[in-house]
Amino acid sequence: MIIKSLDISDYRNYDRMCLALHEGTNIFYGDNAQGKTNILEAIYVCSTTKSHRGSKDKEVIRFEKEESHLKMILNRRGLDYRIDMHLKKNKPKGIAINGVPIRKASELLGIAHVIFFSPEDLGIIKNGPAERRHFIDMELCQLNPVYTSRLSSYNKVVLQRNKLLKDLSYKPETMDTLQIWDMQMVRYGRNIIQERRRFVDQLNEIITEVHDRLTEGKEKLLIRYEPNVTEEAFESVLETGRERDLRQKSTLNGPHRDDICFLVNGMDIRKFGSQGQQRTAALSLKLSEIRLVEEVAKDEPVLLLDDVLSELDSKRQNQLLNSISHIQTLITCTGLDDFVNDRFQMDKIFQVEHGTVACKN
Repeated sequence: MIIKSLDISDYRNYDRMCLALHEGTNIFYGDNAQGKTNILEAIYVCSTTKSHRGSKDKEVIRFEKEESHLKMILNRRGLDYRIDMHLKKNKPKGIAINGVPIRKASELLGIAHVIFFSPEDLGIIKNGPAERRHFIDMELCQLNPVYTSRLSSYNKVVLQRNKLLKDLSYKPETMDTLQIWDMQMVRYGRNIIQERRRFVDQLNEIITEVHDRLTEGKEKLLIRYEPNVTEEAFESVLETGRERDLRQKSTLNGPHRDDICFLVNGMDIRKFGSQGQQRTAALSLKLSEIRLVEEVAKDEPVLLLDDVLSELDSKRQNQLLNSISHIQTLITCTGLDDFVNDRFQMDKIFQVEHGTVACKN
């Protein structure tokens, strides 16, 4: 897959910006707070419908504007796709593929495969489980549109069940409806657990080899899926935990509380690993994402590197750069000093300053 162009208007700090990309390595350099990350974010939004920052639509629209427009053209397997996105402050976003509006955002997923790598991702190992669940879900949503639908349905059920748990204190007559939400949770939740387990198994087949190469055979990395509840026990756990849920007014069991564990030579590096081990594991995770997309989706993803090279030592920088030379990559950095001495091919260089982008070669 290759992203050919990106046009945005009234997005973040951009009034209007039209960008033609190279199929190889694209460098965006400039001082902080000039708009480099916003370019990568716009591509991610066009590909997944969501911001990697978790921002709402109204937060990415340019100040004092009511709406924003994004247009991305990509080529996949010889076919061009045009993705148009219309973001509005107080209404759902509008999305069209090749000029045809789609009813559900999930219809977009699977067309574009992008992998976002930022300094924050280096903390995915030691940060809270919500970030690790987000990583699994975003990757699965790009690889499996059916998962997207099930996850969306499950999250809606959890929200409704939690609302009911809060309302029961003054609407006790609605108690019978709790069983209905439980059945829906189990229905969607079992599928989510199965898909996450399968995803972790697929990832382990790749990440062990990748990490072995990064550590020169000194460490063995294994990812362990830690479901909050198993598929078989989900229904009974909801039933036995009902009294506690009623007291807490919240759903305390289900895949919305899953986690994954990273084991290096059998040791849980979330708790006991050094910063170096955690960062190397995070790098292995991102490189494995690339391989997974190539093997499962039979496609080459686009890699978005947001100022991440400055957070890696020279050895890890080289390991990363050597692993991505075959795919389209967009890299942001504050200066070009890191890329001198012909460390790798810079196919197109852009300077970003005050919401304007100028091609320098």
